[in-house]
Amino acid sequence: MAVTKQRRPDLILFTIVIILAGLGLVMVLSASSVIGFQAEHDPFHYFRRQAIWLGLGMLLLIITMNVDYHVYRKLALPGIVVAFVLLLLVLWIGQEIGGARRWISLGFFNLQPSEVTKLAMVNFAAVYIATKGRKIRRLFSGLLPILVILAGAFGLIILEPDFGTAAALMATVMLMLFAGGAYLGHLLLLAIGAGAGLYKLALGWSYRWRRITAFLDPWADPMDTGWNVIQSLLAVGSGGLFGVGLGNSRQKFSYLPEHHTDFIFAILAEELGFIGAGAVVVLYVMLVWRGYAIGLRARDTYGSLLAVGLTTMLAFQALLNIGVATGSVPVTGIPLPFVSYGGSALMTAMASAGVLLNISKQGRVPRKKLQEGMEP
Repeated sequence: MAVTKQRRPDLILFTIVIILAGLGLVMVLSASSVIGFQAEHDPFHYFRRQAIWLGLGMLLLIITMNVDYHVYRKLALPGIVVAFVLLLLVLWIGQEIGGARRWISLGFFNLQPSEVTKLAMVNFAAVYIATKGRKIRRLFSGLLPILVILAGAFGLIILEPDFGTAAALMATVMLMLFAGGAYLGHLLLLAIGAGAGLYKLALGWSYRWRRITAFLDPWADPMDTGWNVIQSLLAVGSGGLFGVGLGNSRQKFSYLPEHHTDFIFAILAEELGFIGAGAVVVLYVMLVWRGYAIGLRARDTYGSLLAVGLTTMLAFQALLNIGVATGSVPVTGIPLPFVSYGGSALMTAMASAGVLLNISKQGRVPRKKLQEGMEP
C-alpha cells in the first residue's frame, strides 16, 4: 500500500487556539464592562471590538493555514523593511498613551508596529539562518549581519518604550540562532552584553527603573510604582481555589489598571480561581509542546526554524504576562496571547497559529504512521 502524506493540520494546536481565543473573548467582556461603561457609557464597547477583531483573526488564521508557508521566504526582506519603516513612523506620528508611543492610528484601527515587527523578524531570521547553514557558527560573516538587524529592531522598540516586546523579540531570535546551530559561546557573550546594555539604559531612566524593580518589593511604594503589582496580587489571591465567579471581579472596579489588557490574567485568576488559571497555563504549555513538535517534523530547515520562532514568541509573551500578573517579573506591558484585549496582538497571534498549522500540514509523517501505512 502506498504511503500517503500527512495533510491534516495539527488538530490539538487548532483546538487550543480556539479555546484560548474564545476564553479571551469571554474574559474581555467580563474585565472591560466597568471601564467600558465609565469611558464609553457602554459596557459592551470593548467586547464588540474584540469580537470583530476575533472574527478577522479567525479569517486570517484560515488563510495562513491554507497558504504554503514557503511563500513567506520571498517576503523576508520586504517584510523587515516595512517593519523598520513602521517602527520609525510610530516614533514620529504615533499616539502617545501612558507615556509610550506604540500605536499608529488608522481611524478604525490602531496598528502596533512592534507586532508586525515580531512576525517580520522571525520570518527574516528563519530565512537567514536556513540560508547560512553551518556558516551561522562564524561570528562575523554568520552571526553579525542578523544581530545588527536585531539590534536595530530592538533599539527602536525600546525607544517607544516597550521593554517586554523588545525582550521577547531578542530572546526569540537568540533561541532560533541556537536551534539553527550558532555557537553557544557567542550567544552567551551576546546575551551578557545585551543584558548589561539594557541595565545601563534602564538606570538612565530613573522612574522606569523604579517601575522595573517594583516587583521585588511593591510595598516600598504602594501608591505609585508598586500599585499595579499589589492590585494584581490581590486579584490573584482573592480567587482562591475556585474563584469568585465569572463576572464578579472586584479589582476591575478601578483598582487594577489595564485589567482587560496587560493584567487580564489577574482578573481571570480572581474570577476562575487557581483551577481556572492553572488550566490556562496548561493550555499554553500544550501549545508550546505542539509548536515545537511541528518544528521537529517540518520538511525543511526554514519551516523548522519558522515554527520554533513563532512558538517561542508566543511562549515568551505568555510567560512574561503571567509572570507580571503574579509578581514574578517586572511589569512589562505585554499582552497575553489570544486572551488580552487588542486587535494587533490578537491578529498577530492568530496569524502565527495559522502559519504553524500550515507547517504541520506539510510536515514529515511520524515513523509510527509510516509503518502503519506500509502494512498490507
